[in-house]
Amino acid sequence: MLKLSLPFWLDGIELAKLKAAAQSWWGKVEDWLRWPLLQLDAETCHQSVLDLLAWQRDIQRFHGEPERLYRLRVKYAFINAVDAGSTAGMVRVFERLGVGYVELEERVEGMDWDIVLLHLSDTQLSENPVLLRVLMQQYGRTCRRYDFVTITPVVLGLRIADFNDDQQTLIASLDESAANLVVINDQVLMTLLNDPFRSTHGS
Repeated sequence: MLKLSLPFWLDGIELAKLKAAAQSWWGKVEDWLRWPLLQLDAETCHQSVLDLLAWQRDIQRFHGEPERLYRLRVKYAFINAVDAGSTAGMVRVFERLGVGYVELEERVEGMDWDIVLLHLSDTQLSENPVLLRVLMQQYGRTCRRYDFVTITPVVLGLRIADFNDDQQTLIASLDESAANLVVINDQVLMTLLNDPFRSTHGS
């Protein structure tokens, strides 16, 4: 709101009181005028207005639903309905409503084609049992069955140990003219002639 000010030659005690009263009055008028606009925000509107917005956006409050979650479902009703058509969109729906990260798996080998697996942690399942069913009922795709799969984190310990190994390289070549197989090593030079039992040792 615009702050009222008086010229310095009118800034007296009584006129200052009048200015303060006018400032307070027009502040209240501004709040009255802003009230209808504030009711369009699902997070700040009055409870009765929230119920009207929920009816308009096809949201029904389930038994025991916290007000904060109810307001979030009403606020994101439109964008959730748009995102519900894709796998990545469903992941965003769960994140917006505070469920957290969820993995969706479709067309699983060995299962019916219409089954969709939702991978959640034990905490997510225990804290949001009703909400998950409501979301699947409202945003789940037609002709799909949704199964909840639990993700259990496992603590894994690894022991690190140092080890060494020796490496030796052998080079073999075939002399086609003499039909001999020559194996060359740093320590041994062996020539196999036509007789496989004949060998020559050298340094």
